[in-house]
Amino acid sequence: MSKFWTYLKTKSFRNNFLAAIGTVVFVLLVAYFSLGYYTRHGEGAPVPQLKGLSIEKATALLDQQGFRYQIDSVYVLDHNPGTVIEQDPDAGVNVKENRTIYLTVVTRLAPNVALPDLEQSTFREAEATLSNFGLKIGDTTYKADIARDRILEVRFGGQVIKAGTKLPKGSKVDLVLGDGGGASEVDIPEVINLDLDAARFAIKGAGLIVGTIMYQGAITDSANVVVTAQFPMKTDSLSKTSIGTHINLTVSQGKKTDEPQQ
Repeated sequence: MSKFWTYLKTKSFRNNFLAAIGTVVFVLLVAYFSLGYYTRHGEGAPVPQLKGLSIEKATALLDQQGFRYQIDSVYVLDHNPGTVIEQDPDAGVNVKENRTIYLTVVTRLAPNVALPDLEQSTFREAEATLSNFGLKIGDTTYKADIARDRILEVRFGGQVIKAGTKLPKGSKVDLVLGDGGGASEVDIPEVINLDLDAARFAIKGAGLIVGTIMYQGAITDSANVVVTAQFPMKTDSLSKTSIGTHINLTVSQGKKTDEPQQ
């Protein structure tokens, strides 16, 4: 052990120790400067401001400054199609040459959405529902109906459309609303012996509402049922009813015949 301590005090040990430290420091310095040169630490160019530009101007600017880019698209209501709305990295960040810049652009083609079922909805309910589906309200008109502000029809391009119709997101639909004119009366349609779809069409066409539907007997084919009774029904003493009245129906299995039931 004493020889070891004696060796530590020799000039040879000191020289070897200092040489080892110098070698380690030299290797670390070489590695540091080599890595800095390889990565070009501190070098680069600031990312330009691209948000708000058209995609054509944004890509032209990136090409001019030597950047690569990747484009993703998303539909955003009330934003101009073809406009950059997001970029990564943000403007002003220093990046290396050939760095990929990621852009999010408003698509030019709006996706289709299905018209929600607005039947029996009030104007306020329809307004909220349409907004949730990305649709807007265009013109509103009124016609005689017992319920004020109830949705009677939805129109697009002048044509009546039904729930489930596909429309471009952001489209405007026109609404026909009831004016609350409960005193207005219409003829009671005779729907006995009609199939259920035809009865519904006749009732709605008269400005009335399909009420409760009662099924009589065993129903094996729901697409093949006929009306056997209605209330109210047209009689000698009762031929008209107020707009918006509910017509209750009783249906049974079978096919319609040529003669209405008495």
